[in-house]
Amino acid sequence: MKLISRDTDYAVRALSRIARNGNKISSVSNLAKETAVPRPFLRKILQTLNKKGVVNSSKGRGGGFVLARGADKIYLVELINIFQGPIKLNQCLFKKKICHEVASCVLKSKMDALEKNMISELKSITIAVLI
Repeated sequence: MKLISRDTDYAVRALSRIARNGNKISSVSNLAKETAVPRPFLRKILQTLNKKGVVNSSKGRGGGFVLARGADKIYLVELINIFQGPIKLNQCLFKKKICHEVASCVLKSKMDALEKNMISELKSITIAVLI
């Protein structure tokens, strides 16, 4: 199981670099060099973040990206949800059907508690904390 996908990792790298640049516009070319993220992947990731309101973009010569809100308001759990979907440790599926033991499963309550704690911890991690 991977908690952080490649896309989420690349997004964290790019957002961290943009945050370090302050209000200065960060071009995709410079970000690709500074983060060691392949430019085509980075463009796709930044476009997604722009659509989700995490960054703002400007086009044309001198264009690039800036954070849409403070680095202390961009949470790791939000990025995971954008690129990977909701965090779910236990889906209680058996052959693509809900498990018939879901009501009495001894493991489900433990997994639910673990998931709740993990999400709580992820909600405390922001881009500002990472830089």
